[in-house]
Amino acid sequence: MTDEMTDTSAEETQDEGISDEISSEIPLAERIEAILLIIDEPLGLVALAAAVGSPVPAVRQTLEMLVDDYDGRGKGPRRGFELREVGGGWRLYVREELDDVVAAFIGGQAPARLSQAALETLAVIAYKQPVTRSQVASIRAVNVDSVVRTLLARGLITELFADSETGAINYGTTDALLQHLGINSLDELPPISPLLDDGADGFDEGTIR
Repeated sequence: MTDEMTDTSAEETQDEGISDEISSEIPLAERIEAILLIIDEPLGLVALAAAVGSPVPAVRQTLEMLVDDYDGRGKGPRRGFELREVGGGWRLYVREELDDVVAAFIGGQAPARLSQAALETLAVIAYKQPVTRSQVASIRAVNVDSVVRTLLARGLITELFADSETGAINYGTTDALLQHLGINSLDELPPISPLLDDGADGFDEGTIR
């Protein structure tokens, strides 16, 4: 029994070694592209490095090389897709100017758009988070219960924590919002002051970006 287990273990180790050897023979850029083609959400640098079995610095350098290549800064032409770092991870995206071409091909319609009320509520939560439903309602001067439920269902906001004294739920935005906006963090949101009539209406001074 021991000999059989030893033989089996040796075979498995040999198979793993062969697999690693084959993978190492494939250029890192090709391995990264293979993973990027099958993911449906941004993949972090560390996770991507683990997936292709290469050091993080090498993967980071290769990603930057691929960005330049796809953008036409390499030897080849500019591609119809681009590689972007969004929401803390990397993913391939169709270039914005080609959205209509893709939409026409798949015969679909543009995704359901958020209402003006939902967009305004989402903006308040994005800039003032963590924030309670009543605080959002106070800023917008309307009831926002149904809008908040819609944003939760879309995965654009999430419940962060409950206030220890009142039990009110505090809301914040999710990584999904960053992905939709095409930014890497909330710090990349534009300053809110120029968008307000007096530069501060409805917002505390400390929350103005």
